[in-house]
Amino acid sequence: MPEQVIRGLGVSPGVVCAPWLRFGSQLETSAKDPVGGSVAEELARVKEALGSVSEEMTARAARVSGVAAEILSMSATMARDPGIVAAAEKELTAGMPTAHAVHLAFESFCAKLEVLGGYMAERATDLRDIGGRTVAVLLGEPMPGIPEPGYPFVLIARDLAPADTAMLGDSDVVGLLTTEGGPTSHTAILAKSLALPAVVNCPDADLLVDEVPVLLDGTTGEVVVDPSPLRQRAALEQAAADQARIAAASGPGRTADGSPVQLLVNIGTVDDAVKAKSVDSEGVGLFRTEFMYLGKAVEPSLEQQTASYTTVLEQFAGRRVVVRTLDAGSDKPLPFLDLGTEENPALGVRGLRIGTVFPETLATQLTALARAGAATGADLWVMAPMVATADEAAGFAALARESGLRKVGAMIEIPAAALRAADLLAHLDFVSIGTNDLSQYTCAVDRMAGGLAPLLDPWQPAVLDLIAMVGAAGAAAGKSVGVCGEAASDPTLAPVLVGLGVTSLSMSVPALPAVRAALAAVDMQRCQDAADAACAARNPQVAREAVAAIIGRP
Repeated sequence: MPEQVIRGLGVSPGVVCAPWLRFGSQLETSAKDPVGGSVAEELARVKEALGSVSEEMTARAARVSGVAAEILSMSATMARDPGIVAAAEKELTAGMPTAHAVHLAFESFCAKLEVLGGYMAERATDLRDIGGRTVAVLLGEPMPGIPEPGYPFVLIARDLAPADTAMLGDSDVVGLLTTEGGPTSHTAILAKSLALPAVVNCPDADLLVDEVPVLLDGTTGEVVVDPSPLRQRAALEQAAADQARIAAASGPGRTADGSPVQLLVNIGTVDDAVKAKSVDSEGVGLFRTEFMYLGKAVEPSLEQQTASYTTVLEQFAGRRVVVRTLDAGSDKPLPFLDLGTEENPALGVRGLRIGTVFPETLATQLTALARAGAATGADLWVMAPMVATADEAAGFAALARESGLRKVGAMIEIPAAALRAADLLAHLDFVSIGTNDLSQYTCAVDRMAGGLAPLLDPWQPAVLDLIAMVGAAGAAAGKSVGVCGEAASDPTLAPVLVGLGVTSLSMSVPALPAVRAALAAVDMQRCQDAADAACAARNPQVAREAVAAIIGRP
């Protein structure tokens, strides 16, 4: 058959050519299935199956780290939720067969989470995955999920539960293609953290032909079905040359003409910090402190927080560490912060706004950070998430400085903050742009709405216009402007961001070498020309093409 090209959103760079396999579907159950023993006997089997799934998740969590470990640990906890057992018992008492009773129990919880939307709807995907695994244990069937053929392959799926994505690093998968999902989904973020070439939101994936290989480009989003030997050889030779060029780049980030661009890494836990300390980076551009709160029933004490922050800062002696204060609420609810029910939590009490409801929580964190900074002598920078106005920036800056912190900044995630960045910078030492939320709020798209993923593309010209405004404000004030959203890890977009006035980029560890090499290949004038071309484009695809014509392939 002739070659066929389909397209999606490239979310994790790299080129791979391999056969493909589909994600294993979950087992079906029915009310007409045979009924087992007594309710007590079958409930005991359900508890044993749930325990088995939880133990498997815990074991896998121990073999990975960072975000993947956090997600798997959370899944293990969900599998032991007593509410699931109670719901299953109710279905068993009503006469349902055991496996179907479990299926119905999980679906009832999933339906409630999906009504809430956002992060909670994504947790429904996790929960449904745990339910499917439990059903498989009960029926004595293989687990649904990632195939294990014993050879490298590209995995094709509608989308993946975060728990499944976290397991990709322990599999034969060498590339990922999904029909749904977006550039800021857990699937995209985790694929990037695993350095796994990935393309998401590719509705034409059903055009794939059995026993025919695919050539997948995680940078451009292009997927070639049944590529010719000539195309395969050319693509893989180019990929090898790119890897050699990337491996040769080292040291501080800078353009070809020597303009400095700090290259930093994102971390979320003490374990992340320990692993990232030896990476060739200039420090940490985003320490997501909320990962230290997730899964805890009570708020960590001042002493516990101080100890954790001290350990993190010690790993980066002499390098910058930018800490984001607690970014909870909305898609990251915490049990010890009761924010009540909100009609639209993404536009409700989250980020810095939590400090208005629970001021002691913010005060404790700032005190802990100041103590850790003093104990380590680290180059500590602290920023608040979800700042909307200059008054909020001024209030946070005053509180942080009263706590003993010297470098104080804010996240630019809300269009209002981008539009008035100059006013915010009058009170701050720096700002950092969170492109994930900035894209969501600019284009009015839920980050979990896979069908609207193209609107979340950081190449959207409207988003680039807002970044340009922040860059100009930073240049005028002589203050640092960073990007710490997923856009910072795109080696094609990095020169554009620098051309827009961004002075530092923070990303997942695997993305850093390619971004360093991409910047080293272009001078500042070409960065600025690429930025102008991207902002002048009418859509992301045209923007990518215009930039490629100026700077070439990264």
